[in-house]
Amino acid sequence: MKKIFFILLSILTSPLLAQYPIILSQRDQTSVIDELTDDKLKNLLPTLMRREGVDMWVIISREYNEDPVIKTMLPATWMAARRTTMLIAFDKGTDVEFLAVARYDVGKVFKRAWDPDKQPNQWAQLGKLMEERSPKKIAVNKAPIWGHADGISANDYDEVVNALSPKLKSHVVSAERLAVAWLETRSEKEMTIYPQICRIAHQIIAQGFSDQVIQPGVTTTEDVVWFYREEIKKLKLDTWFHPSVEIQRAGKDESTVIRPGDLLHVDFGITYLRLNTDTQQHAYVLKAGETDAPEFLKKAFQKGNRLQDILTSHFKEGKTGNQILADTRQQALAEGITPSIYTHPIGYHGHAAGTTIGMWDMQGGVAGSGDYPMHHRTAYSIELNATVTVAEWRKDIRIMLEEDGYFDETGFRYIDGRQTELIVIPKPMDNVK
Repeated sequence: MKKIFFILLSILTSPLLAQYPIILSQRDQTSVIDELTDDKLKNLLPTLMRREGVDMWVIISREYNEDPVIKTMLPATWMAARRTTMLIAFDKGTDVEFLAVARYDVGKVFKRAWDPDKQPNQWAQLGKLMEERSPKKIAVNKAPIWGHADGISANDYDEVVNALSPKLKSHVVSAERLAVAWLETRSEKEMTIYPQICRIAHQIIAQGFSDQVIQPGVTTTEDVVWFYREEIKKLKLDTWFHPSVEIQRAGKDESTVIRPGDLLHVDFGITYLRLNTDTQQHAYVLKAGETDAPEFLKKAFQKGNRLQDILTSHFKEGKTGNQILADTRQQALAEGITPSIYTHPIGYHGHAAGTTIGMWDMQGGVAGSGDYPMHHRTAYSIELNATVTVAEWRKDIRIMLEEDGYFDETGFRYIDGRQTELIVIPKPMDNVK
């Protein structure tokens, strides 16, 4: 039976039946990534450096020990740092100078600033460049809160300090807030392409939650999980975590075989053009004679949507994640909703740097990242759940939702909308009654 199912699955999920938005070739993807990176370095980084009061940012990484930040600045055809890669961004006041202490340019923006034939010692050359510019602050990626901003190794940090004169040693500071700003802030060009990335993720989820993949009584949750993994590979995309599919149902049966009457849940994400998605949705498997999900499940789902609305209504520039969390929980509880909120930034990383709004086991606030203020032009995975008592099943269920959204001067919006109705399996056909 299992072998037959997988043969059917391979036929049903052929490219002729699975229609997605255009996904660029590997070659075209590199061009887009480089264009996005160059634009952000030239047109956004100077503003962020001035906002955070940093006039020199030094980013250093050795091959196989990559700094999370440097990976977002390298050319798309560089899979990683090469040997010891050193990048400098120096704000001269009128413009930002981009230097690579390397044997060659790093992309189009960072220009070569080291000739090993004249100065064999790379660290000495780095020190010379810093001394010549005499910055007020030399920011390096050493950080107590965000691992994303803590990419310099202990050895490389010592080398930076040793390369400086006694006067400039005291100018070395943490680049944590600048690194977070770089990672969390989305450019206009990025936000032009992000909706289609989220749409691709939504459509892959819908493909998995359909009768083209699920045969009730045969298909298991693991079958659907591995459909998602294979589909991601087939489409030449990547994922930053292994997806999961779970069942909630009446009674105590814990079988992973999907059956009519089951409420399904998926947690799924893709990586495309260096940007990530993170989505959780629900589907209902129709029983014989049903054409829609039962009203009690639809009402439970509405509570999840309402919790989303409460949370995003409290988004405000300068407000910390912990303040947003506390205000949201207070309002939700007053409305009779039992909330659990664990919303995080999204972008270059799935669980990205920036304002943290709760964690599943920290509903009273998150020290450090939860104290960080929210900024405009930042993206978030609105991740949460509402616990709902379902009398018809004589148990509590959780409506677990996650959708990617964007916050700017105009307010909050979902990047590609959000799920507002349960997916039903099979999808009703207009010409069949």
